[in-house]
Amino acid sequence: MSAVDGLSDEALLERCGKIASSTWSDAMDSLGLGGLVEGLTQRGGQGRAVGFAVTAQQVAGEFGQFDRSEFGVGKLVDAARPGTMLMVTSNGAVVSSMGGIAALAASKQGATGVVIDGACRDVDEIAATGLWMATRHVTPRTGKTRLSLVEMGGSVLVGGIRVTAGDLVVADDTGIVVIPRGRIAEVLAAAEKALAVDEAVEGGVRAGKPFAEAAAAANYLPAAG
Repeated sequence: MSAVDGLSDEALLERCGKIASSTWSDAMDSLGLGGLVEGLTQRGGQGRAVGFAVTAQQVAGEFGQFDRSEFGVGKLVDAARPGTMLMVTSNGAVVSSMGGIAALAASKQGATGVVIDGACRDVDEIAATGLWMATRHVTPRTGKTRLSLVEMGGSVLVGGIRVTAGDLVVADDTGIVVIPRGRIAEVLAAAEKALAVDEAVEGGVRAGKPFAEAAAAANYLPAAG
């Protein structure tokens, strides 16, 4: 079963996918939680990508420092599956962890998304695959013999946020939010409550009410004194 009692992982992801990153961020604020990934830019994909984190740690060095076999991009591609978000860090190195061919392979196997605190290359090819991807940098510099994949499944730091395998990741055109797996039920409840308020305000505005009036009626903002 999923982190929310009574729901399969698939049903949970479908439910969570209806909520924007902004609303998740508001919900986490209300609970005193951090989780907003910062400093990364979307390079490919459209809409919202939601999945459970699969983590990977790379270390960067000079050209020729590592054997080509240590690059491990094949392992990254294999891990990028439906229902998962591949969360990779090279500690922000300006060296490509994934290029166009690897992104194409990941998209062909139905990958949900890839987030790299580091770099990608072939950004036009990545965009053409439709794979949801965000990175800190774009560079033509290859990771072959410059990057070594040292661990998968551990705790990694991505965009200033500690990510553990199995955490929920919500990524869309606005941003990327990470929800600790053990807090998913609690944060989801807060997010759905916030979403209901947003929808009430929007409904009031669409019905012709002034924003302040619609917001006060939905308890979104206090009425003007």
